[in-house]
Amino acid sequence: MDEIKEKAHYISVTGIIKKDKKYLICKRSPTEKLFPNKWCVPGGKIQQNDFISNPKDTSDHWLNIFEKVLEREIFEETHLKIKNIGYVSNLALLRPNGFSTIIVSLCAEHEEGEVILNKTELTDYAWVSVKEAKNYDLIENIYEQIEKAENQFK
Repeated sequence: MDEIKEKAHYISVTGIIKKDKKYLICKRSPTEKLFPNKWCVPGGKIQQNDFISNPKDTSDHWLNIFEKVLEREIFEETHLKIKNIGYVSNLALLRPNGFSTIIVSLCAEHEEGEVILNKTELTDYAWVSVKEAKNYDLIENIYEQIEKAENQFK
């Protein structure tokens, strides 16, 4: 493996969003490179512009990047505002191009707004209970992430 692929990673955040006693799941576009037409939770990649174009929180650092990116991604993909962001888990996967992706799974509560999907990335959505989530063709491990978030919300 070349040194660039060994050291470079995409970093993504996903959000398990709770509204009342339901969780938001979304169907990925058929044009997505990974997991087309599968159901997931919204989120996306961290980009350098997510922090470099903003003032630093200390003399050298930008803080709470995962949370800020999740707020941006959730709003861009669903038009929802969220609150009370917490940590669920993390995982890694290897992309077809050989680069790895580190995914940080977060949870949050719905603050305001109605779902308006960004149709270039997501084609459908549903608010589901943990039990109802089993009826969807979810990306592997999404159900377990929702279940874990449910236990954290209790």
